[in-house]
Amino acid sequence: MPPSSLANLREKIEKNSFILGVIGLGYVGLPLCLTFLRKGTSVIGFDLDTKKIQSIAKGKSYIKHIPSVELAEHIKKGSFTATTEFTQLNRPDALLICVPTPLTKSREPDLQFIEATGRAIAKAIRPGQIIILESTTYPGTTVEVLQPILEESGLKAGVDFGLAFSPEREDPGNPKFATANIAKVVGGINALSSELAQKIYEVALETVIPVSSTQVAEMTKLLENIFRSVNIALVNELKVLCLRMDISIWEVIAAASSKPFGFMPFYPGPGLGGHCIPIDPFYLTSKAREFDIPTRFIELAGEINSNMPYFVVQRVMDALNQQDKSLKGASLLLLGAAYKKDVDDDRESPTYKLLDLLLEKGADVGYNDPYIPTLRPGRKHSYDLTSTSLTAENLQAADCVIIATDHSAYDYDFILQHSRLIVDTRNVFVGKKGAEEKVVMS
Repeated sequence: MPPSSLANLREKIEKNSFILGVIGLGYVGLPLCLTFLRKGTSVIGFDLDTKKIQSIAKGKSYIKHIPSVELAEHIKKGSFTATTEFTQLNRPDALLICVPTPLTKSREPDLQFIEATGRAIAKAIRPGQIIILESTTYPGTTVEVLQPILEESGLKAGVDFGLAFSPEREDPGNPKFATANIAKVVGGINALSSELAQKIYEVALETVIPVSSTQVAEMTKLLENIFRSVNIALVNELKVLCLRMDISIWEVIAAASSKPFGFMPFYPGPGLGGHCIPIDPFYLTSKAREFDIPTRFIELAGEINSNMPYFVVQRVMDALNQQDKSLKGASLLLLGAAYKKDVDDDRESPTYKLLDLLLEKGADVGYNDPYIPTLRPGRKHSYDLTSTSLTAENLQAADCVIIATDHSAYDYDFILQHSRLIVDTRNVFVGKKGAEEKVVMS
């Protein structure tokens, strides 16, 4: 029989009378809160960002696909509160850790946020809680890094409190899949932790898949993103070759997609973005070095994808040269700051690297994004830029317009009509009348 404190937790979960705590209220944490709130679970959100906490208190969402109206309803009912006071971490029965896991400048795992969160929990933890790490990381992090920090409290993981890992799976902007209907992988440090974690997610999610350990769950997330990184690198490399050979890589991908087995389409672009694919593969690369195993596919894919912004800049230079213009002093307008279409998420967006490179070469660069009115400071950049209105005059004033993100909100016929030169990294102008005269594919 489990210890009485964890037995009580099991009863609370089965009755959905437990309190859920979510640490980190970003693109992963806030959707999780809402998903559980919809099932009647009481939720406390924790974040160090006072602006997020103030916004939640007013019932205002700061993420495009999270409805403010619904958020406000839960705030009004009292089922959802948010705080910066980490001393209250003893109140929830279950704590989901959804903090960033970035890379250092040398592409090594940076676990400072996991470690700081673990220390904060250790100061407040009580018997009968379960801690579930969702932040993407290398296999072994839960037991090698987080568990010892939590056990500094004097409590024992798997006995006094549960401990598990469940990789986040979010695809902002996807109309078919949201948190509730994306299968959830869960692995605990022991059978009891796995069981409790599984039961918690089954309260709000349609499908929960238990695995044998936290390490398996951690590796699962890395495999998913490495698979995508390698395949995107492949089509990016083929795009460069196809442009040289005067072949449309987009037409090739469309034709190959007609095969009903053995092929999955991936699409090229100006580089990788989002918090996962540009970062997560290198968490495994770092861990693999401990076992003297080179991860050549991962590192080569990272190299190819990291070079794509440089390739785009070269295409811009060549396009301007064809019009007897220099990149230095040229007026450029970047369309799209988000890392993917129809979202307001600019984390690791290749647009920032394009900005860096173009400004370094002396260009005058502005941007437009209907979902990102100002460029928010990040760990790698701090731009003081606001979105330029997409008027006929502003398009005509630009020596070159660069399509970095293919938002559906853009009127591409209008853009084509009023632009003098366009470098298209997303294939949005294929087949449009008049595109051959103005558009350079990249």
